[in-house]
Amino acid sequence: ISPQMTLIAICVLPVSIILIGLVMKRSQKYFARQQQALGDVNGHIEEMYGGHNVVKAFNGEEASVKQFNEFNDSLYESAWKSQFFSGLMQPITMFIGNVGYVAVCLLGGVLAGGGNITIGDIQAFIQYVRQFNQPITQLAQTMNMLQSTAAAAERVFEFLGEEELELETPKVGSQDVAKINGSVTFADVKFGYLKNQTIINDFNLHVHAGQTVAIVGPTGAGKTTIIKLLMRFYELNSGSIYIDGIDIRDFGRKDLRSLFGIVLQDTWLFNGTIKENLMYGKLNASDQEVKEACKVAYADHFIQTLEDGYDTIINEESSNISQGQKQLLTIARAFLKDPKILILDEATSSVDTRTEVLIQRGMEKLMEGRTSFVIAHRLSTIRDADTIIVMKDGDIVELGNHDSLLEKDGFYASLYRSQFEGISE
Repeated sequence: ISPQMTLIAICVLPVSIILIGLVMKRSQKYFARQQQALGDVNGHIEEMYGGHNVVKAFNGEEASVKQFNEFNDSLYESAWKSQFFSGLMQPITMFIGNVGYVAVCLLGGVLAGGGNITIGDIQAFIQYVRQFNQPITQLAQTMNMLQSTAAAAERVFEFLGEEELELETPKVGSQDVAKINGSVTFADVKFGYLKNQTIINDFNLHVHAGQTVAIVGPTGAGKTTIIKLLMRFYELNSGSIYIDGIDIRDFGRKDLRSLFGIVLQDTWLFNGTIKENLMYGKLNASDQEVKEACKVAYADHFIQTLEDGYDTIINEESSNISQGQKQLLTIARAFLKDPKILILDEATSSVDTRTEVLIQRGMEKLMEGRTSFVIAHRLSTIRDADTIIVMKDGDIVELGNHDSLLEKDGFYASLYRSQFEGISE
């Protein structure tokens, strides 16, 4: 219709893009802060709700509310700024578009006065320019959502960009895993959660199949870390761990962990029935097997006293059964799996003395004929272990059975006396 008016109409587009880009550059940082602040608010609420008993017990309500207000103020500050700047985009594009209409009308009037175009051409051109500018205005309307999405995506991609686990290259088949006896060897193992902070130094140990090995030492000595390395929750910095002479890196992680039954100090049960929780390590277990495992773990009696027995639903926080009962269920779960290697990390920490004695009897049955690692702070629970490993600062400082270690009168003896004679060294 008119090359001159077309040029004016097209000039509107780069001007709009430049102005929108300037606003976005200013507002995007506020959208990023808004997402961070929103995460802080949600995390604080969830944490305070989940631990409200602790908050009340320590009179932390005032501090909790103060912390919430700080997070909420930060969210408010970043949210209104991000919304304000992104809200400018639509008025800016509409203003630039209307300036374009005015310029087209003025130029069209001049051209019509000179007889170059007709009034109808001007009317048609204005309609086309309006249609041309409409998608730009619509895009400006959605920039608010797009910028918020981009800020949220940054946090998602940051998570997705975390370093992956080492790729598995299993050299041992499932049929070979079934033949494992359970001997374990640690050879020159070094490990640190941070590369520049080694907590396990040149750890060497051989455990024969069927032996019961107790690991003792002060807090932070590396006892639980050794177990995590054995189950390949973390990769070694250097050295190797072997099961029946096979490097654990030659197992698939699923096959490797199928060898273990584990009872942790921190009990974990999910929302579901007691029976479903018990069968977690052995999904094809029969009802009879489940019940037998509970009898040996001395959990059957308390389960039978519940209204729905084995079909009792454990709620999401596991708050409808006691801590000691949860411990019994995790022990029964390990019994049911019937693993080649058993790991007990302070497994009786949450039960009373009488129940502990009963569980110890059941554990003796469970540990018969299988390799067992027992982490204990109460040294009375590991007197009968075949071998006691005494750890300090990531190293084995003493090795032997209970009687021989007491005769050495070393670090183990001092730990033992501190518990039973009140002597602290």
